[in-house]
Amino acid sequence: MEQMNSPISADSRQDIITALFQTLSDTVVATMQAQNFHWNVTGMSFGPLHDLFQKIYEDHFAAQDELAERMRAVGAYVDASLSSMAGQSTIQETRGQLCAEDMIETLLRSQEILSRSLSHAGDVAAAHSDRLTEDLCIERGLIHEKFAWMLRAHIP
Repeated sequence: MEQMNSPISADSRQDIITALFQTLSDTVVATMQAQNFHWNVTGMSFGPLHDLFQKIYEDHFAAQDELAERMRAVGAYVDASLSSMAGQSTIQETRGQLCAEDMIETLLRSQEILSRSLSHAGDVAAAHSDRLTEDLCIERGLIHEKFAWMLRAHIP
């Protein structure tokens, strides 16, 4: 962790960094999951799902940058290796072919996990009076809840 002139103590910053790295790792895996589904979806709902999955992975890709830059702003080195992130993520990588319905349900679970992960990170930030990180987590959590709602709408 870098030396910083910050009102947040080093121990507090480490707690915040740990929580942010969890959300970043979950976001990286969910990004690839959505992109995989975008490439491979088939069936009668191809068009709308192809577009929705693209909207999700593009959003998540931008979110990775926001989360990593916030980690840097609070003094962290961001270990951006895929193996590190996949190992840390609570979202499991998706392997093999899935039907469109299973893609929707899998990505829905991932959005719910991301929302919870961000809520936890926001709570950690709030406990350490880091309102900027808390705000980022709230904003991102709302986006994932909206994606969950959109995905849920595709389930009969």
